[in-house]
Amino acid sequence: MTPVTVLISVAVVCGLWAGVSAVLLAGALERHGVRTPFPFWGVLVFRNLHRYSELTRGTTGRIGPLFYSYVIAINAALVLVVAALLARLSA
Repeated sequence: MTPVTVLISVAVVCGLWAGVSAVLLAGALERHGVRTPFPFWGVLVFRNLHRYSELTRGTTGRIGPLFYSYVIAINAALVLVVAALLARLSA
């Protein structure tokens, strides 16, 4: 396996992780009365992140773990894709 393949593979896993986190986040909000229609989950993910952070900060005093799960995973995927592109260009 080339380094580019490894970086892209890990980026895909991070993207899947972010997707699962977004679905779980929408489910957590729905339990608190905030509905997100299925076709708009991808579009409304930033709205959901904001509402989830407000909701969890208001109830527990801290931002909930699903917020960080999504943010870390999506940013890791972005960094890995950029690293893969740079590795491919330099090779």
